[in-house]
Amino acid sequence: MKLLRHLATAFLAALPLFALAQAADFPSKPIRIVVPFPPGGATDEAARLIATQMGAHWGQPVVVDNRPGAGGNVGSDIVAKSAPDGYTLVMGVTGSHAINISLYSKMPYDPVKDFVAISQVAVVPNVLVVHPSVPAKNLAELVALAKTEPGKLNYASLGNGTAAHLGMEMLKTAAGIDVTHVPYKGSAPAVSDLIAGQVQMMVDGLPSSLPHVKAGQLRAIALTSLHRSPSLPDLPTIAETYPGFYADAWSGLFAPKGTPKPIIDKLSTEVQRILRLPDVRQKLAALGAEPVGSTPAEFEAHVNREIAKWAKVVKSSGAKVD
Repeated sequence: MKLLRHLATAFLAALPLFALAQAADFPSKPIRIVVPFPPGGATDEAARLIATQMGAHWGQPVVVDNRPGAGGNVGSDIVAKSAPDGYTLVMGVTGSHAINISLYSKMPYDPVKDFVAISQVAVVPNVLVVHPSVPAKNLAELVALAKTEPGKLNYASLGNGTAAHLGMEMLKTAAGIDVTHVPYKGSAPAVSDLIAGQVQMMVDGLPSSLPHVKAGQLRAIALTSLHRSPSLPDLPTIAETYPGFYADAWSGLFAPKGTPKPIIDKLSTEVQRILRLPDVRQKLAALGAEPVGSTPAEFEAHVNREIAKWAKVVKSSGAKVD
């Protein structure tokens, strides 16, 4: 027994050295980044930017693998059940790693227990827009209008339980207003009906709505981010009226739980390096995304805050997906 205890102690003492050796050799084979959505869109494009730069720097192929389905759950679950060696990662988003755990009655993975945060990659600001026929030029006027006609104004969303839907539910709670939800299957049909005047307002990604705002087809009321956007510098944020309001879409890299810390740190340092490159920042800006680049601890704290925040919103909205 004494010998076994000594052997166990020696084994445990050697584990950190083994992990460091693994990290020193990492990567020694191709890396796969799973994007839990179809090709195209800000999340997929950001993943491909990261993959290209990472592959060029490390001299190993970094492949983007699109695995859409169930609001990001299908692709995320693949990574959750992969070997924890740093060679299979997922580009998680607000839905897959913060909202879905409260929204879906059955989840195939736990975003906290089954993953390790690597680095937040980007934030895509959302904007509250209205049809030009709505007689409200700013947030105060829109809230006042909604209070005079409770339940009569309609808002579109990209679908039940999406950040656009729940962001509007957050505003309803913060402002004490009653507006009716009309869910759509994606941004395109929702924006189309909003431009046609079939619905009066919606929260949408700034890149999607900005061309219509500039063309005068939609009126921007406020941003859901904590800070104003360079794209619309004069447009206030909802947080300027309701402090702490934040409902933007974000993305970031995760690895399966159990991935050695030295490998996580190496991946995080590389992602942060990539997101400081002027060319990458410029390309992300063209997608309407703001680069972040955070440490594993910073990203983990952000995810935990987001899970707690969205859990309250899902509960108060009554949204549920079987």
